[in-house]
Amino acid sequence: MADDTKPLLIKRYASRRLYNTETSDYVTLDDIAGFIRAGREVKIVDLKSGDDLTRSYLLQIIAEHETKGESVLPLGVLTDLVRSYTGAAQSVVPDFLASSFEMLRSGQSQMIENMNSMNPMAQMPGFKAMREQQAAFFKAMTSGVGGAGPAWPSGPAPEEMEDEPAAAAQSREELDAIRKQLAEMQAMLAKMNK
Repeated sequence: MADDTKPLLIKRYASRRLYNTETSDYVTLDDIAGFIRAGREVKIVDLKSGDDLTRSYLLQIIAEHETKGESVLPLGVLTDLVRSYTGAAQSVVPDFLASSFEMLRSGQSQMIENMNSMNPMAQMPGFKAMREQQAAFFKAMTSGVGGAGPAWPSGPAPEEMEDEPAAAAQSREELDAIRKQLAEMQAMLAKMNK
């Protein structure tokens, strides 16, 4: 049985093939992305030199998702990242990004907990729908993009829909609300970056 607390060791051979040392088989970038989405840490090393290649392979996974239209990083953020490789910003940006993602992860559970607690706003019309949309948004942001399909809320199956146009309108409204929340979060991050 594999020890999930230690990083999964992947060795890159001279042929550039990636070898999973736990299962003794070859893996692809998609497999590695799947391990990470499942909560597993990975470490990719060059078999011959022993160099740690993890960072470059993770960047390659991100680049592939971005070019497939599964964009998570807005163009402005990518531009700012390129700019951050010069001067004093280079030392500040990694800490900022790490703390921002940690805040997002911890904020998800805290916000959902706060939304579920006894809150006078809970009696307002539409509050339940807003809470569900926020939960779906946080799930989409933390579950990763790609893999088994979109991480957006998936409404009922077509055969379960009694009023299909109303259900489609509701799904569209939910998606619009999620997009609006994402834009607001991006604006907050942009303000924090200045």
